[in-house]
Amino acid sequence: MWRIVSINSATNEIVGKVVGTTSEQAKTMVEKAHATFQSWKSLTLQKRIELLQDFAKHLEKNADKISKLMTQEMGKPITQSEQEIARALDYLKWNFENAEKCLSPETTFENDKTIHKVFFEPKGVVLCIQPFNFPISQFIWQTIQNLIVGNVVVSKPDINSPLTAKLIREIIDTSKLPKGVLQICIGGAELGQFLVNQNFDMFLFTGSTKTGEYISKIAGEKMIPAHLELGGSSPAIVCADADIATSAERIFANRFRNSGQVCDCIKRVIVHENKFDELVKNLVNEANNQVVGNPMDKETTIGPLVNKQQLEKLIVQVADAVKNGAKIVYGGKQPKNLKGNFYEPTILTNIKKDMKVWQEEVFGPVLPIVTFKTVDEAIKLGNDTIYGLSACIFTSNKETYEKISKEINAGMIALNDKNYGGAFNPFGGVKASGNARVLGKYGFRELCNIKLITFEK
Repeated sequence: MWRIVSINSATNEIVGKVVGTTSEQAKTMVEKAHATFQSWKSLTLQKRIELLQDFAKHLEKNADKISKLMTQEMGKPITQSEQEIARALDYLKWNFENAEKCLSPETTFENDKTIHKVFFEPKGVVLCIQPFNFPISQFIWQTIQNLIVGNVVVSKPDINSPLTAKLIREIIDTSKLPKGVLQICIGGAELGQFLVNQNFDMFLFTGSTKTGEYISKIAGEKMIPAHLELGGSSPAIVCADADIATSAERIFANRFRNSGQVCDCIKRVIVHENKFDELVKNLVNEANNQVVGNPMDKETTIGPLVNKQQLEKLIVQVADAVKNGAKIVYGGKQPKNLKGNFYEPTILTNIKKDMKVWQEEVFGPVLPIVTFKTVDEAIKLGNDTIYGLSACIFTSNKETYEKISKEINAGMIALNDKNYGGAFNPFGGVKASGNARVLGKYGFRELCNIKLITFEK
């Protein structure tokens, strides 16, 4: 028996310990999932939804406990943890209410003699691997649509939130879900490496591009799909006609939510040179209004990073920028009065394209800012990244927005705010940001085998 230690990221003190899943136990879970698949698949769509609704009720009853554990383990401010569980429950509701419409057979051809129909059938046993930054949302995003379509799931949450994972497992066990339909393994990278080499019909992974590449290779050898949602370095393009006060407020909220540990948040600002000074001034004003501290305090707006490793990587990225000429306009260091993995909200200017803060994904409260002269230059800067997850464009001109949104290589584009979120919309990117879509109709269908059947009348 081995135990995983849960660390409070705000104090670096022990929150608790969880018994980790062994390789043998994980192998047994996979075998159990295969044994359960046929019976789960054979249930009607409405029966599966009915059983999942019971799970959702148990989840809602434990919402307060889940919120507090998430905040203790990974540092998300408690108000944001409460918002996360509330959104997760909303996503569940949408899926329950819209699954039948999304998964109903479609007629592709019909004449007086024949009719051709497309059916959406489950793939089988699916491995779902989640990241640390949204412990409950990512779990819901990955597993619920799978279960609704008739797949069964073995889930491996991130090792940084083991107590949260344990609680979710307990909620599953108390619900009416059949045993073996949704199982949780608790462990780290070694367990993940073991799992991807087991007998699965599909992988779902959200996390780093490097790990995604590794999983993709294994999936290729197995001839199974790997559904990858990876990193991002999303640009915010602020045009000369943008409302700067509003833009600054929205950019700041977008970038620094969850201490900047969000895959699709704004990570680079590209502002028209005539608006640079005004935007920087407004962003500094926003930074001055933040409360960095105890994430359990409802007044706190910026909590710690998830662990020491994440903090150390961020420190290296900022040091590299400063060494190569970047100017720290605000922040740029750890708060002296806090013990945990805290880092001040940081604004950087005089950015060069060979700096780590431009080239790499920055998963922390740091925002680099560059300028542009023409819209074409802004587009070129926006696309100057291996990633292609999302982008925000701040402008009051419809034609400008349409031009930029068409030419930015990203899976999701928003006007004047990150307003593309919702259970009804597909979420995902292009390039090194991944190859898949979750949520909405498209999320449902990517989890299915598509079968064409022709009929005679």
